[in-house]
Amino acid sequence: MSSEPVSGERPGGGTGPVVAAVDGSPGSGRALEWALTAARLRDAPLRVAHVRTYDIPLVDGPAAPVRERADSDPVLDRVRATLDGRAGLPPLEFVSVDGRPGRELPGLGARVRLLVLGSRGRGGFAGLLLGSNGLTCAREAPCPVVVVPRPHGEAEEAVPAARPRVVLGLAVPAPDENALAFAFAEAGRRGARLQVIAAYAWSVLSLTPVGDFVLNAVADQETEKAYGELAAAQLAPYRERHPDVPVDVVIASGDAAGHLVDASHAAELVVVGRHRRGPAPARVLGSVTHAVLLHSACPVAVVPPPTRKVPPQVSPRGAC
Repeated sequence: MSSEPVSGERPGGGTGPVVAAVDGSPGSGRALEWALTAARLRDAPLRVAHVRTYDIPLVDGPAAPVRERADSDPVLDRVRATLDGRAGLPPLEFVSVDGRPGRELPGLGARVRLLVLGSRGRGGFAGLLLGSNGLTCAREAPCPVVVVPRPHGEAEEAVPAARPRVVLGLAVPAPDENALAFAFAEAGRRGARLQVIAAYAWSVLSLTPVGDFVLNAVADQETEKAYGELAAAQLAPYRERHPDVPVDVVIASGDAAGHLVDASHAAELVVVGRHRRGPAPARVLGSVTHAVLLHSACPVAVVPPPTRKVPPQVSPRGAC
């Protein structure tokens, strides 16, 4: 199993800042607070970034470009005022970027440890659980992306655990080394338990004499045992590197996203890989990751897979 670090985020340290994307919305305020903690845990600087757009939507017409510029950025000025005088802050830097958020935000993840943003910013429909910018960053940013959701009443009412919990979605048939490394490192930083959830599809249905379909109990038990053995083998090297992280492994049948969302109500963070791996992974979100982003009660870290070099294609001799 490869131990390559994720881009900009090494389990044991590394260089580069944590980035908090802000836009003045309540969601970005929650993301900023989460990013402050993440930077302190990593002994890293925090870069507070705002993408300024000058296309102001008009009530009675299409968006009209407004090119009036100012030396200062009002959104960042408000963040500075909010943080002024607070103790225990990591080193701070403030960056304004001009352009479209959907185009510029993923680029903020270049050569950084982590990109943190709210689940929904100032644009879009009020009822959306996840805005387009969050989806775009989770899909395209080169670094791990943490999406901080709006508060969930159920999560606030949950009885706090004796020890904080980080939840990892483990894709047993094709485990993601970066997601594994990220989850163990994050649990270690937070002094948290790591709950690993490995879900498998329902076993083959059997036809009864009366014409009903029921689960084949024997096949289900065999699948659960096989998944448990594979998960134990995949987790072993990470448990060895992080002996102080207690690990609970849950092997469950059915919908992986549903199990992860249920676990999110008693967790500080859910960690998922960006997508299932292939020979040359495309920048797309897997269905489980997408569903968890939409419905998780706690922040979600979406971790990109290791960068794999695709061997050059060799043309057959004599080909033109």
